[in-house]
Amino acid sequence: MSDATPQYVFIVDDDEAIRDSLQWLLESHSLSVRHYASPQAFLDACDSTLSGCLVLDVRMPDMSGLELHERLGARGITWPVVFITGHGDVPMAVSALKRGAVDFIEKPFRDDEMLALIRKCLATDAEQRLRQQRDAVLHERSASLTEREREVMKLIVGGNLNKEIADQLGISVKTVEVHRSRVMDKMAARTVADLVQFSVVLGG
Repeated sequence: MSDATPQYVFIVDDDEAIRDSLQWLLESHSLSVRHYASPQAFLDACDSTLSGCLVLDVRMPDMSGLELHERLGARGITWPVVFITGHGDVPMAVSALKRGAVDFIEKPFRDDEMLALIRKCLATDAEQRLRQQRDAVLHERSASLTEREREVMKLIVGGNLNKEIADQLGISVKTVEVHRSRVMDKMAARTVADLVQFSVVLGG
């Protein structure tokens, strides 16, 4: 993730005082904030191309923070989430952790604890997006391979030597060397170990 890529903290809480206090806290630490009074207001404005994280109150009228988290997951939106909970909501928050939330924090919370959680979430989101970008590049490179080059790559990754690949495909060793060179070049792989790692990302 480039340093130039903006990140936002999306706060969804029906309590105006909580929203205002969190906005003041985060903006005073140079973090960009967007806040919403209801889950539906957030869904209506949601832009999944943005980078950031969510701070959700567990209990809200009409739609809970947990339900909002589930709806976002169904849309394939995977922003890291911190849930704000009252004492009685802890079991629900723990359940949310099992479904992918990063953490939860109980009211009343300390400013430094909230800041630490949000910074953790933003770092997680940046790492996820960087990984997605890298994966997308690998898929583009893989798509540029010919069918024969894919076969050669699979056999290289499987640990086969050039002569073994030639025997299995019924082609000359010289032809294997040409295909191997093209595979390494198109996949931007410096070593066979690189190629193996790329293959794992591509799903084998």
